[in-house]
Amino acid sequence: MTERGATFGQVFAVREFRVLFGSFALLISGDSIKMLALSVLVYAETGSPGLSAATYMAGWLPYILGGMFLLSLADRLPPRAVMVAGELVRVVVCLLLAFAGLPVPVMLGLVLVTGLFAPVFGAARSALLPDVLPGDAFVLARSLMGVTSAGAQIAGLAVGGAFLAVTGPRGALAITAGLSAVAALVLRYGLPYRPGRGAAASGVAAGGAAVGGTAAAGGAAVGDASAARGAGGGAVRVTLRVNRLLLVDRRVRGLLLASWLPCMCMAGAEAMVVPYLGGQGQAGAVLAAAAGGMAVGEFAVGRFAAPAIRERLSLPLAVLIGLPWLAFLMAPGVAWAAVLAAVSAAGVSYQLGLQRRFVDAVPEEARGQAFGLLSAGLMTGQAIGAAVIGVLGEAIGPGPAIFAAGIAGVLAALALSGTLRPEARSVSASEVTEVVRPSRGG
Repeated sequence: MTERGATFGQVFAVREFRVLFGSFALLISGDSIKMLALSVLVYAETGSPGLSAATYMAGWLPYILGGMFLLSLADRLPPRAVMVAGELVRVVVCLLLAFAGLPVPVMLGLVLVTGLFAPVFGAARSALLPDVLPGDAFVLARSLMGVTSAGAQIAGLAVGGAFLAVTGPRGALAITAGLSAVAALVLRYGLPYRPGRGAAASGVAAGGAAVGGTAAAGGAAVGDASAARGAGGGAVRVTLRVNRLLLVDRRVRGLLLASWLPCMCMAGAEAMVVPYLGGQGQAGAVLAAAAGGMAVGEFAVGRFAAPAIRERLSLPLAVLIGLPWLAFLMAPGVAWAAVLAAVSAAGVSYQLGLQRRFVDAVPEEARGQAFGLLSAGLMTGQAIGAAVIGVLGEAIGPGPAIFAAGIAGVLAALALSGTLRPEARSVSASEVTEVVRPSRGG
């Protein structure tokens, strides 16, 4: 592969990626419609703004719990089956929410319980991408997924609003069920069968050997992995063990923190946009501009920056996430607020420079769980960021709280500069395989 790397045309030429891409677009659009419709339905049933807002928190909490306890399933089970099961679960949940006449607490409980497996479904998709598109093509695929995520959220909210006006919240939920059913068919008949990445015991042992090989305390990690392999265990036990093995590795831990912390600060700032604008509808325009900025940044860096340039851009782009929010100390109006939010969100493309290094840093047998941990940490971090800056906003006001979130974002990026800067030499996937292979027979 040349220094220029792969192209978007080459990525789209791969049939399996087109299937993953299309089903992902349906997933994000459907989830946006579902949460909007559920929020409207809860408000219509209760008249409570607090309960209506709580429906969005119901989308965060499952990622925290599922990411802690269930992620090993993403490596133990065939990925196609996991993704299809995820879509079928969404079909059933949306139909129950729409037509079963459930009380509001039961509806929220249903979303929470079934959402526990959402990180597993997402991890299976993310772990499959490097198999379908190795090397730089994988980074471009992640770029396209990021653009799709932002665009599908905007489209989902717009289309969801139209569906709500025409069909009401129950009809919108039924339409979401239909989108998930289509996605299930696309995945089932568009992807070939691939087995799981290994049995639980061998996956944990391989994970420990590979992680231990790169960690500063590698000997201890290898010892833990050997004990884990002998002990075996169910999904919860294996998930906890492998999460620990990933987090004790300094390289993996640094990449995870670099992916989480700047985005956590941005989420805190965005959470203050509505109170900053006095609860006016203009906040929607600012948040939509942020989603658009993220899509433009992902596309531009993925399309026009060579692989080495993307890695060198990681640090300045991560700093860029925090900088625009500093201007909120001067109380910008809605137009400038939208511009600043878009510029900040464009900086999220810094993660493209970390993607290939992350794939190389984690063992193949635990790749699904590693990507699940990455996603779960992002979701959890955004929830924490929104909560912390929300509390700060109560104390000092929305504008100064947004400024504080920007300061925190800049400081976090600078503190992680050692990780965000390109490595002198990245461990190749073949070297990781050589580290993992002996543990399979041992």
